[in-house]
Order: sequence, then structure tokens, then C-alpha cells
Amino acid sequence: MNQHVKSTLIIMKKAILTLASVVTLVSCATGPNAQTGSVIGALAGAGIGGIIGAQSGRGLEGAAIGAGLGALGGNAVGNAKDQDNSRHQQGYYDKQGRWHPAQQQQQQQGYYDKYGNYHYY
Repeated sequence: MNQHVKSTLIIMKKAILTLASVVTLVSCATGPNAQTGSVIGALAGAGIGGIIGAQSGRGLEGAAIGAGLGALGGNAVGNAKDQDNSRHQQGYYDKQGRWHPAQQQQQQQGYYDKYGNYHYY
């Protein structure tokens, strides 16, 4: 193998490892805005990083670094929006990312049995 092919393979390995580590860090995103922000940030960062890196002849490295930084930044912005939403409204996000507002408290008193069923007094 010639030297150029070896250096390209090394750069690709670094890029893949960087993206894998970013995905691992960002996969703990909580709400849908954090997840969306991570994806949009990674795509935008990869594009900008690739353009900047291409100016110095290292487009793949620039794209990998840009994707990592963009994903982390997008996650932070989206997570802040999710937390702001949760402060103003009581409820939760389900696994599909849909928002469910909290139910009004029952006027009657009761208790939960060991099976999770609610019983009124």
C-alpha cells in the first residue's frame, strides 16, 4: 500500500471512532428536542467542519470534529428547550417523543395497591 492510502485509512478510522464516541455521549439525550438538536447539530457541524478541513487538506478530520462539536452543542440547546418546557407544564415525554400533560389531581382520596391499581376510600 502506498503512503497516501495508509494515511487515508488512518483518518477514516479516527473519524469513525470520533463519531461513535459522540453518538455514545449524546445517546443519553432525554427529550425530543435534545435528540433533534443532536442530529441537526451533528449534520451542520460535519458540513461546516468538512468545508473548513478541506481548506487545509483534511476534510474528513474536519467533518468528524465538526460533527462531534455540533452534536454536543445541539444536544445542549435542545435539552435546555426540553427543560424549559417541563418547567412551564407538568407532564412527561413517552418513548415515541410525544408530550403527555399531567392529569388533574383527583378530588377524592385513595391509595395504590401492590398491583398499581388506585382505590378510593
